[in-house]
Amino acid sequence: MNIEILYRPSYSMGVIRLNGGEGVQVEGGSMVSMSPGVQVETRASGGLLKSLGRALLGGESFFVNTYTASAQGGEVMVAPALPGDLVTLDLNGESLLVQSGSYVASESTIQVNTKWSGAKTFFASEGFIMLNVSGRGKVVLSSYGAIHEMVLAAGQSYTVDTGHLVAFTEGMGFHVRSIGGIKSTLFSGEGLVVDLTGPGRVLMQTRSTDAFIAWLTPHLPTPSSNS
Repeated sequence: MNIEILYRPSYSMGVIRLNGGEGVQVEGGSMVSMSPGVQVETRASGGLLKSLGRALLGGESFFVNTYTASAQGGEVMVAPALPGDLVTLDLNGESLLVQSGSYVASESTIQVNTKWSGAKTFFASEGFIMLNVSGRGKVVLSSYGAIHEMVLAAGQSYTVDTGHLVAFTEGMGFHVRSIGGIKSTLFSGEGLVVDLTGPGRVLMQTRSTDAFIAWLTPHLPTPSSNS
């Protein structure tokens, strides 16, 4: 499998080139196009209960589409819903915790599940659930805006706004807190941050969907009160 990212960093699209008989898992709604001969299989990912967890808690599709190339090979193009970048990660048996809306595609050797413990309470107050992505193979993640990666050494800490967090290595230490206290949270537009401690890598996005929605809402037209 070969993955090429085009049109970075604002309107990225991934071109996934498959060898004969090779397959790729794609999040529902992320497929842009595919070449002739590619077969599509739609199934519940990881069984009924895990798929319900992905859909109800993780904000992902109940079904995952698997695209399999013919003997001659083929390609599938993918893109996220929001403008921004794509990144390809190579997992070698490790696990990542990924913002649910950032998962786009992965090799069939990768498992994607809702993180029931830890991450459920991690962002419970914002209704924000992380996905556990693990195994060996390539993973395609998306961001709203550009992606910025940091590698933290053992014992090194860094603070990230939860709205800007894309993914981090499972097993890193973390502590979630409100910034500036409850008054700041209510009136300044700031919310929760997470203090991450290495070793591990952290992926952040340069824009926040929550911040954009908060900016946009006052500018939306209101329904007329005339009856």
